Amino acid sequence: MELTASVLAAPTTPTGEARVLVVLPSLGTSVAALWQRAATEFAAVSPETTVIGIDLPGHGRSTPVTVPAEASVAPRITMADLAEAVLSTLERVLPDVANPSVPVDLAGDSIGGAIALQLALDHADRFGRISVFCTGAKIGETTAWEERAQTVATSGTPTQIIGSAQRWFGEGFMDREPEASAALLHSLQDADRFSYASLCYALADFDVRERLPEITRPVLAVAGSEDQPTPPTKLAEIANAVPGALLEVIEGAAHLVPAEAPEVTAGLLADFFGGKGLGAGAGGAAGAGGSAGAGVAPGAAALPTASGPRGASRDEVREAGMTVRREVLSDAHVDRANAKVDDFTADFQDLITRYAWGEIWTRPGLERRMRSAITLTAMIAGGHEAELAMHVKAALRNGLTRDEIKEVLLQSAIYCSVPSANTAFSVASQALAEVDAEENAD
Repeated sequence: MELTASVLAAPTTPTGEARVLVVLPSLGTSVAALWQRAATEFAAVSPETTVIGIDLPGHGRSTPVTVPAEASVAPRITMADLAEAVLSTLERVLPDVANPSVPVDLAGDSIGGAIALQLALDHADRFGRISVFCTGAKIGETTAWEERAQTVATSGTPTQIIGSAQRWFGEGFMDREPEASAALLHSLQDADRFSYASLCYALADFDVRERLPEITRPVLAVAGSEDQPTPPTKLAEIANAVPGALLEVIEGAAHLVPAEAPEVTAGLLADFFGGKGLGAGAGGAAGAGGSAGAGVAPGAAALPTASGPRGASRDEVREAGMTVRREVLSDAHVDRANAKVDDFTADFQDLITRYAWGEIWTRPGLERRMRSAITLTAMIAGGHEAELAMHVKAALRNGLTRDEIKEVLLQSAIYCSVPSANTAFSVASQALAEVDAEENAD
């Protein structure tokens, strides 16, 4: 299996500072259609880096899989096969990758992220930092991939256009970015049907959930808040299992974050691959009214520092707090709360927005997953049932799994009291049921 690599962005600094970022696309897209805009933005903030894109078999510039004449069934390949093909491509275009003198970082979306996870497991010594977008340690169900492989092998990739247009993009993206969305859908239509089907077989067999703790490279997991095939919980699963991994959720984006939010993507990658804290380069929105990141509020890179007083104005602190409040509790919740504000309660709402959200929840000292776990315990200890229900839902948005929420509640039985935990389990069960009902309604 021979893949084709292309340079999406060339370095503009001396070669002594050079780095390489390899990017991998999603099923049905060419690497240029998905990654070019993000690569260009990335080059502007990381001018020492060469960005190299590698197309999947039968996608973009890569040759299709080999299929016997008159065949109607695609050959089966595995994610390990794809990982080896990516590595051999890099060894061909970057001979030093076998004994790196230039750091090679890796980023991939969807199946590209799955390939990146496979490379992190099988060839960790070849890479530096690894970022996975809109993916999972297992994606979808085996039977669904098997059925899609058969459909596409028989009838071609145009059968996937309508479904992909619905799954790939957040609300309004196709209207805002008609050229970008058209390029992505054209790359799907142009993909080789047997190659696409073979990739479906690779996804059908892929499951590295039990192996995630083996990954030793630094990992950044990036989710789109509106992603259906790989929702934020899939990325949270990776971030929770890989030691030291980070999680970011891009509000308003769906399954193709690098194309939907190229500036945000570039900022996150520049910070992560540069070893910096996330968020400083990630300001901006993926969609109308959306915001980027679950780690640091957009536009609030200087809020707060770990050392205490800052020069931020009262309005700036409040704005940062409102941004985080919306990210943690949801726009719908905050809008409902704001609609109830009157002259009597306005000062209190301003107080909690500035101090709870603007002063505490924006601090970099703890990730939001940890803050959610602490807050759940405090709500249980204080007997604040309504607030507990709200923060159970917030904990899911911040990346805690349902099993982790259960463990927090079990811990509270020892340190807060069994009756308190009993009530907490009842409240949390109802809150989780409401989340399920909302998701099913969507």
